Amino acid sequence: MRIVRWIVLAVCALAAGQAGAQVKSIETLSSRPDRVSGGAALVQIVDLGATPAPVTLNGADITGEFRSGPPNVRTGLVTNLRLGANVIRAGGATLKLTNYPISGPIFSGPHETPFVCTTDRFQIYSALGRPPAASGETFGPALDADCSAKTKITYLYLPKGGADLVPLPPGPGLPPDVATTTTTAGKSVNFVVRVETATIDRGIYQSTVLFDPTSDTEPTWRTPPRGWNGRLIAIQGAGCTGGWYFQGLVGGSSASMRIGAIDASLFSVARLGEGYALFGNTLQNASQSCNAVLSGEAAAMGKEHFIKQFGVPLYTVSVGCSGGSYGSAQPADALPGLYDGILIACTFPDPLTIATSGGDAHLLTHFFDVTAKARFSEAEQLAISGYKTPKAFLDAANQFARADPVPARDDAPGYKSAVFNDVVPASLRYDPKTNPKGARPTIYDVARSVYGVDPATGFARRTFDNVGVQYGLQALLTGEITAAQFLELNEKIGGYDDDANYVAARSVGDAGAIGRAYQSGLLLGGGAGLAAIPVFDVSGIYNDDGGYHYQWFHFALRERLVHANGDARNHVMWRGDPVPFDKAWPAFIAWVEAIHADAAPGSAREKTLRDRPAALVDGCWTAPGVFTAEPQTFSRAPSTACNARFPSYGYPRLLADGPLAEDVLKCRLKPVDLNDYGGHLPAELLPRLRHIFPAGVCDWSKPGFGQTGVVPWASFGPAPEDLVFDVRRGR
Repeated sequence: MRIVRWIVLAVCALAAGQAGAQVKSIETLSSRPDRVSGGAALVQIVDLGATPAPVTLNGADITGEFRSGPPNVRTGLVTNLRLGANVIRAGGATLKLTNYPISGPIFSGPHETPFVCTTDRFQIYSALGRPPAASGETFGPALDADCSAKTKITYLYLPKGGADLVPLPPGPGLPPDVATTTTTAGKSVNFVVRVETATIDRGIYQSTVLFDPTSDTEPTWRTPPRGWNGRLIAIQGAGCTGGWYFQGLVGGSSASMRIGAIDASLFSVARLGEGYALFGNTLQNASQSCNAVLSGEAAAMGKEHFIKQFGVPLYTVSVGCSGGSYGSAQPADALPGLYDGILIACTFPDPLTIATSGGDAHLLTHFFDVTAKARFSEAEQLAISGYKTPKAFLDAANQFARADPVPARDDAPGYKSAVFNDVVPASLRYDPKTNPKGARPTIYDVARSVYGVDPATGFARRTFDNVGVQYGLQALLTGEITAAQFLELNEKIGGYDDDANYVAARSVGDAGAIGRAYQSGLLLGGGAGLAAIPVFDVSGIYNDDGGYHYQWFHFALRERLVHANGDARNHVMWRGDPVPFDKAWPAFIAWVEAIHADAAPGSAREKTLRDRPAALVDGCWTAPGVFTAEPQTFSRAPSTACNARFPSYGYPRLLADGPLAEDVLKCRLKPVDLNDYGGHLPAELLPRLRHIFPAGVCDWSKPGFGQTGVVPWASFGPAPEDLVFDVRRGR
């Protein structure tokens, strides 16, 4: 009875305290309140008076978890959150939190299956570039079906005069050859790096930051590492072919990745020495997770984890080349606030664009090599495809393989269908004859929770659609092909079935999948998070002769920003082969710093536009050390100095009169009109053209079917307990 009375009195006292002290706001600092993971959240309370109000979590007193900072502001790491709904109350204010397991998922949909654990094969230093010599240390065995492993904290150091980090030997002190470094914050510290390796969202997460375990206080959000300059960099990975059904073997900054002319490992060491912290997840590497929704989720959870450990960064930027370019751009757009700027190279808007343009080119190579063999000259083929060289045409066509689930397909030279990483057992792999229930290695099937599943086949719905596309239209209008060739081409081009086999009929994209490609950002839009941050494109690889890193992809991204926002003033492009990265990085980070320092009123976009340094303008590097400042434009003609040095070439839908943005997955149709052909189509052939296009031809002046902007922070699957998100409402 006495104990019960004490509890009643305590509750009454707590209620009285809440009534007497009021709170202005309660907010999470580590993540959105509806996207908390791992059972903890960094929370800030702003009091209205000098007396702090008591704080409860699900009715239990947690006032003691908060510490005062600026006047009337308290911050605390709230732990022991239960899965699903939680409520924090203080002084009349309420904050609802939704907590998810550290293994995810949160908004990417049900876990990908199958999923091969690789913690026992992951070298914990591989994410820093070249693994340190004689260091084969792996993460360790997986402990459960979610591929979890015991977190490891290890240390590296930079030897005096060295360029690569090496493992810190065990012992109470530091080696005598440890270098020192001075950070951008002016702190001189030993060049010792703390490496955390953990599992988050079923991927392998790593963070790195300057920290001396022999002298520094154990880092927490209250006591961040002395060598950290308060800034955070997300390091992205490579391209997506093979990026499905396994946990991953390398982090973002693998040794094979280059940013401009800079080896990523050298970039990482340089930034660490300046005090930046780096983080990434194997699932942010598109070569291991070709699903931008899942990659964005892993990045958001990783950033959240970092904040709860070290504190809120002043800003977070993302850096990447090739697959790392869309690994930066797509989450930045779909998850506003995740990144405060992106520095990208070897740019693509997204892998769906690569596959879509590759699908057109692949149909064309089949038509030229099989259906109409020897009836179109090399020059005519290039005029229709838009590419500079036969190799460039073929290389682009072969990128359709990332949408082809059938193994060992005999097709064009260099075509490699159904690419898997070797760690995925053959018994799990799809084969239409021997294993029809196996995992399908395509960009669609790996994101089946986004695109949706066809119940009749069990396959992911697909977006490829070429109904109404007039292949070779520009070549007809310029007289490079005849009307007879134009008609034969469009009559016999055909399409694909669900297994990417050639079929006579044109492909019809699934309406739901098309809509979700836009809503999810799997087809980059550019009108959400990407509209409000610096986007600096430094080319990296410009090779229109082959290799499929073509210039038009860079301009397609810029055009999408224009379509979504009216202009692309927050996008700066430097062309060059390569761009000097030692000049690009400081120019980019000066822009981000200026925005961070801008305390004047204005939206994030307004600050991004007004704070761009005057010297940071479009241009190209025409020779070592020679920069030509001029607007970068898509042109094959030598109309400017940069276009004379770097002429741009097209692709099939652009030559079919489609938009440079390549953002229309399914076009609206209009009736066939003889007047559209400028006298290059004889009137007597009009009935045949109408027979080829009975529903009409593409009307590129209109938005595409289902074309809409990205839904920020959309969810594509079940949430804990009774909370279900709906992509249509963007909840």
